[in-house]
Amino acid sequence: METQLNIALVQTPLVWQDCEANRNLLEEKINAIAEPVDIIVLPEMFSTGFTMTPNECAETMNGKSVKWMKRLASEKNSAIVGSLVIKSGVKCYNRLLFVRPTGEIETYDKRHLFTLAGEDKVYTSGRKKLVLDYKGFKICPLICYDLRFPAFSRNVEDYDLLIYVANWPLPRIAAWDALLKARAIENMCYVVGVNRVGEDWNKHQYPGHSQVLDYLGETLLSAWENEGVFIIGIDKRPMLETREKLAFLNDRDNIKVS
Repeated sequence: METQLNIALVQTPLVWQDCEANRNLLEEKINAIAEPVDIIVLPEMFSTGFTMTPNECAETMNGKSVKWMKRLASEKNSAIVGSLVIKSGVKCYNRLLFVRPTGEIETYDKRHLFTLAGEDKVYTSGRKKLVLDYKGFKICPLICYDLRFPAFSRNVEDYDLLIYVANWPLPRIAAWDALLKARAIENMCYVVGVNRVGEDWNKHQYPGHSQVLDYLGETLLSAWENEGVFIIGIDKRPMLETREKLAFLNDRDNIKVS
């Protein structure tokens, strides 16, 4: 069983509602990755920025951005993870895609829509939690505002890695830092959080703070406000040893979220 993953966190500004410009920007950064990586993590709504006018820029699952993710995953021999605006029928979703090098795609639609920005008015909420197996790791990918709701992310599946993709703004960045640490501690798993940087069309500032934490909440990597690609390796073995030694997860509550 494989026990190690190399993960690349892409912390970047985004061009407002310009899918092609964002694909070009991200591809340049991804192609500059010189070492082998297993997973490349992009921010939330990486092709548009955090837009509340999805019908202006939504794509389909057969659209250019999905095909772009599949091509790059194959070329880099790495899974690529990020969310984008997807339209299916008359409904729009803030949909996370986990694209494997084989081209296989697993999806998660954001459950907790950000009512403060009116996300619930223009997007449809997802209902199903995604936990997937990849290279010996059980992975649970979630999106931004989901971070505030621990019951949904509770580690009842014994997953090894939580991934959060986000557009998390400057005024509440202390909550981002604190909640990522809390999710790592309570679930005894590695946590990867990828946030964007820069300013969007609405003048919201995004300070980055993309980071990786271990299963005890210790910070392994922090990108702070710096634009770039940040790479780290994680090892499943010490996590499993610590879980066995401390056995905190054995005492967890049996929480079901409908």
